Amino acid sequence: MCSAKWFGIDTNRLQKENDMTAIALAHTATLTADVGQSSSSRENEFNALIAVYMDDLYRYAYWLSSHPAVADDLVQETLVRAWKSMDKLNDAKAVKGWLLTILRRENARRFERIRPQESAIPTEELAANRKDYDTSTEAFVLRGALEQLPKEYREPLLMQVIYGHSQKEIAAHLGISVAGAGTRLFRAREKMRELL
Repeated sequence: MCSAKWFGIDTNRLQKENDMTAIALAHTATLTADVGQSSSSRENEFNALIAVYMDDLYRYAYWLSSHPAVADDLVQETLVRAWKSMDKLNDAKAVKGWLLTILRRENARRFERIRPQESAIPTEELAANRKDYDTSTEAFVLRGALEQLPKEYREPLLMQVIYGHSQKEIAAHLGISVAGAGTRLFRAREKMRELL
């Protein structure tokens, strides 16, 4: 089991929160039952699989979210998904990893739903407002290294680092494969290390 001290979590507070979570989670397993199996045997099997890992699930959810209510929601969603796909679990020894993977994916789904608001300011105007120019030695050395970098490596590196393009976008812009763009980015970083 994971240590609560390793995650920096107050175990006394967690115990109170876990008690409330455990009550809610006990009811989650009874929400759905397959027609082909009896509800009680499937529920008993599910409870036996998850009982050992409830504390680990909550600690991991709390570590990911840093908020007790969000951690509760993540654990609930994890258990609902685990309940629905319990038949897909082939190895009972892999339950902990399976549950933690479901929880991690549930946490990622939280951020998929967030849509950042787009700005009405054109990107060309953003750079024009900047009046300062970095005259530090580090900036001078970096600019010199970038100038020495061959164009085939400099362009994809600048597209990724400065303009925030993905590897796929860089490949489309340069008319090369995604793997080719990845290779150029890797080589560009290696050459920059040599130059710096």
